[in-house]
Amino acid sequence: MAGHSKWKNIQHRKSAQDAKRGRLFMKMSKDIFTAAKEGGGDPDSNPALRTAIEKARAVNMPNENIERAIKKATGNLDGVSYEEITYEGYGPGGVAVMVDVLTDNKNRSASEIRHAFSKHGGNLGESGCVAFMFDKKGVITVAKNDVDEDQLMLDALEAGAEEMETEDDVYIITTEPEAYRAVRDALREKQYPVEDAELTMVPKTTASLSEEDAAKMEKLIDALESLDDVQDIYHNMN
Repeated sequence: MAGHSKWKNIQHRKSAQDAKRGRLFMKMSKDIFTAAKEGGGDPDSNPALRTAIEKARAVNMPNENIERAIKKATGNLDGVSYEEITYEGYGPGGVAVMVDVLTDNKNRSASEIRHAFSKHGGNLGESGCVAFMFDKKGVITVAKNDVDEDQLMLDALEAGAEEMETEDDVYIITTEPEAYRAVRDALREKQYPVEDAELTMVPKTTASLSEEDAAKMEKLIDALESLDDVQDIYHNMN
């Protein structure tokens, strides 16, 4: 039994590591896709794409994953047409969930996402059922390092940012969607250590769950993240 227990623990750790690796690769793919879609698929003439590729390679993301993300963005996958879709629904305990998908087969994606929701205590809803509970925002994360906080705030606000917050070892700058690129590019041009930058959905309010529902919600997120078509997941779980 001890050997069996040890094997189960090893399996659990491996599953957790695989899930973490999958989430990281998903984020990297999204960053590469976004950069290529905005500025083209040539990293030599697209600094944002070049940076995204360098980050992906730093965490050992396979080249085929990188190339596929670029081809999806530039429409260069032979015979394949991709469509961007957002699915909405409720997770355990009534948590609002939005799932961004990039797919060449929306029937397959809808079926897989519906299955993940139903298996883990949620329900896939109609378009618009939870979107009103989120605001689309640009979120830019800057490493503290030796950054002058007052100067960063001034530069960010001048470029069009809404607000800046401080957390642990980073500054978090929020913008309206239309100001996102201008603020991001202005901070990069001033050589601030921008760690992350993305357009995302920020919940207006958050929901607190019981321990049991929170565990189910984590499993739902893991199940959604394991799907190849899923680009991003937003929720309002506290």
